[in-house]
Formats: sequence, C-alpha cells, structure tokens
Amino acid sequence: MNCRSDRYIEPSLLWQHFSVLCGFPRPSHHEAALRAHIQVWADQLGLVNELDAVGNLLIRKPATPGMEDRLGVVLQGHLDMVALKNEATQHDFLVDPIKTQIIDGWMHAEGTTLGADNGIGVAAALAVLESTDLVHGPLEVLLTIDEESGMTGAKGLQPDWLQGQLLLNLDTEDWGELYVGCAGGVDVTVSQTLHPEPVPAAWVVREIAITGLKGGHSGVDIHLERGNAIKLLARLLFQAIPQFDLRVVSVRGGSLRNALPREAFARVAIPACDALRFAAVAEQCLAEWQYALRAVESNIQLTITEQCAERVLNANDSARVVNLLLGLPHGIRRWSNEVAGVVESSNNLGVVKFDGQHFETMLMVRSLTDSGVAELTQSIRAVARLAGFIAESGGAYPGWAPNLQSRALQLVQNTYQTLHGAAPLVKVIHAGLECGLLGKAYPQMEMVSFGPTIRGAHSPDERVEIASVAQFWDLLVASLAAVPHRN
Repeated sequence: MNCRSDRYIEPSLLWQHFSVLCGFPRPSHHEAALRAHIQVWADQLGLVNELDAVGNLLIRKPATPGMEDRLGVVLQGHLDMVALKNEATQHDFLVDPIKTQIIDGWMHAEGTTLGADNGIGVAAALAVLESTDLVHGPLEVLLTIDEESGMTGAKGLQPDWLQGQLLLNLDTEDWGELYVGCAGGVDVTVSQTLHPEPVPAAWVVREIAITGLKGGHSGVDIHLERGNAIKLLARLLFQAIPQFDLRVVSVRGGSLRNALPREAFARVAIPACDALRFAAVAEQCLAEWQYALRAVESNIQLTITEQCAERVLNANDSARVVNLLLGLPHGIRRWSNEVAGVVESSNNLGVVKFDGQHFETMLMVRSLTDSGVAELTQSIRAVARLAGFIAESGGAYPGWAPNLQSRALQLVQNTYQTLHGAAPLVKVIHAGLECGLLGKAYPQMEMVSFGPTIRGAHSPDERVEIASVAQFWDLLVASLAAVPHRN
C-alpha cells in the first residue's frame, strides 16, 4: 500500500482497492495496465468480463440468492485520472505510483493529483464485486476510459451491451447530494504558426512566472471565480507592451483544458534600459491581483528571472498573442434562470503553449443548453478571427437532461432518507458527467449520480474526506439491497 494507514480505514475493502489503483499510473489514454490487472483479478474471482471496441471494461456479477428478480443495476465510473503536479514535484505519471498521506481526516497526494476522481468510485464498484456478504440483484460494473480527456470511452460505448435498467454513476464530489443532470460541452483549440526574428541588440530576456494559484475543476469550481494564471499573465503583458515595446519569446500555462490554470510562464524581450521599470510594473500588478483576489487566492506569486533567447516575435505578432489571450472569454457566462444557483454556461481558458513558432491555446466550453455552447464557441471563434488565429472545435458531448421521476433517483433518495432521517439534495451539476453520453446509447436507462466529498479535483490540492467515503459506501450498499423488483 502507498499509505500504511490505508489498512486501518473503513471500509477496508474499498480502501484496499483504491490503494491498488494508486499503484497503477493511469492518466487518460494510459489505463491499459490497470484495466488488464482488473481483468485478471475478475477472472480469479470467476466474474464474467469483457471489453468493447473502444476499450471500456464490463464485469458482471450474478444476483445473490433470493434477489434474482430485482432490477439490474449498473455501477459506472471511469478508470483514468487527471495528471497534474506542482512545478517542483518530481513525479512521472507514466511510471510513478501516487503517494498518499492522511491529514486531519482527509486523504491527499504528495504534490500531485490524488485520483480520488474517479478512483474512489471505481474502488467502491470493485469492492462490491469482491464482497461476499452484500445483498444485491443482477449487477454490472462499467469502467470507461479517457473520461478526463474527451469522454471517448462513453462516446464509443457498445450498444446493446449493458443489461441493467438502473445506472448508478459514482463520479460526483459532494456527499449528501444526488445529481440528475449535467452540462454538455465542447473543446475549442485556437492556433497559428508564427515567425520569430532575431532579438534586437541591447535587449534583455526575462522569464515571468505566475504561480501559487489554487486551480481546480473547470466545471465544479468555475463559480468560485478563482484566478486564472494565463489571464493574469496576459494582463501584465498587455500593460507592458505599450510602455516597453515588449516582445514575446515563448508562453506556456495550464496543463489541461478542464482544469483552472494554476501557473503560467512567459519569456519576453525588452530594451535593457527598461528592465528595472518593467520589474516595478510587474510588482505593482502583483499587488493589485493579490488585493482583488484576496477572498479566493491567498498565495499568488510572481517572479522574474534573467534568461537567454535568440529569437522573438515582432511587435505586431507579440501584440496579437497577448490581445488574443486577454480577449478570449473565461469564467461564468450566464447563470441558469431555471435551476437556481447553477451555472448555465462557462468557458475555461485552460492551456496555452507557444514554443517560439507554433502557438496553441485550448479551451473548454460548458453549458446546460445547446444554444449556450454555440454562443460561447462563436465568441471564441470571433476573437480568434479578429486576432488572425484559427479556431477549431471538437470533442462535443451532450448534457444530461434531468428526470425527477427516475427509479434510480427514487431508490437512492429513499435509501438516504432511511439511513439519515433527512432528504438528500437533488441537483444539476455544471461539470460534465458521462451520463449524457450513456443515456444517448441507452435511452431507457434510468440514472443518478452520487459520491463522497472531494475537494480540489483536477489540481494537486485534490483530497477526499475519509468519513464521507464510509457514508458513501453505506449508501451504495443499502441502495443495492433495496433495488425494487422487476415489473
């Protein structure tokens, strides 16, 4: 086990499976080794398992005696995890296991994402499969691939494969809340090839580093209005260009289109005589950001170091890059008028990469409505066109329309009420879940989503509340025992 304390946490079987997951590197597109391990494990338990054409894994477990006439249930989660680390952390997500630690009742990783999203849900499903003392009807566990990088597993899910009537998605992050709907979305990439020229004589090169922001999940945390490191960097450069004739050497920031950017870096060239004044302007900007964002960001840092470069963008192309990054939409576009307290439409400016020649920035649009997705995508295209860049969209996925009459919702809702003497909250989430795509392939499937409390998902601050995992497990087990009879 990666964390020796894991063996003392309840439910022990769930945590044992989570520890195994932490031992297998599993960023999106790299789940094969873990999937193969699970297949061998399922074979050893005598459980029927198979893959579909895109690589999703389905495992079936017969009903316990006396439960054969209950509705079939599908437990669903995704095998991959977001792979992000702090700049100073030495970790290779393709080789190294996740190192876990427990602090004040929460499990964390050491300087990386933890993979509780969706590792806890997967571990719970595997624990149900292995357990010999649970009561349940016909059971299937569906483990999809590449959820975090475009939901390609759910998009390619084999039709007429699942037999269950109810689906429990184990991929949400607020204990005590049941989700019955989610946003759809699309990825947008803005790019262009640029042509640098020699750095002017008597100019110096400086690297600007903006670090220390909290980051987070671009759906779950977008309403918190935390700082975006790419946007802050663009603001500084926009202010400096007319003052110092600043030119851009390179830019990089963010790691994933669905994670709020925590860090951003730029190498720039300026006349040597302006170096001290530029540093002073940067310090002034930092002070302004720290004050403006003091309620949501407590550790914004800006450093400037001396660097070298041979080539730099000309003044016009430097301005185009900076204007584009500053002009692209980011954050909440509109709150829902139908579901109180829920974001309807948002955009995340998640990644920028410019290595001196090829420029690319990646964005993720989310909305509860198709028109909201279209409007934000058109805004991005318009800004890109004005700046002379090319915008392309792809990876679209549908939203999940709420069904408040769902038998899956009623099952988990009633079970929660019985366990806790109070009703759970029923919500629609702005983040993307695979349920919309699963419902497209299986339109008669009735679905609900729930999970333990996870904070800081899609960032190295990711952590899961241990007590909520036990509650989540109890709700899952009790719900399986209470599945209604077939009509």
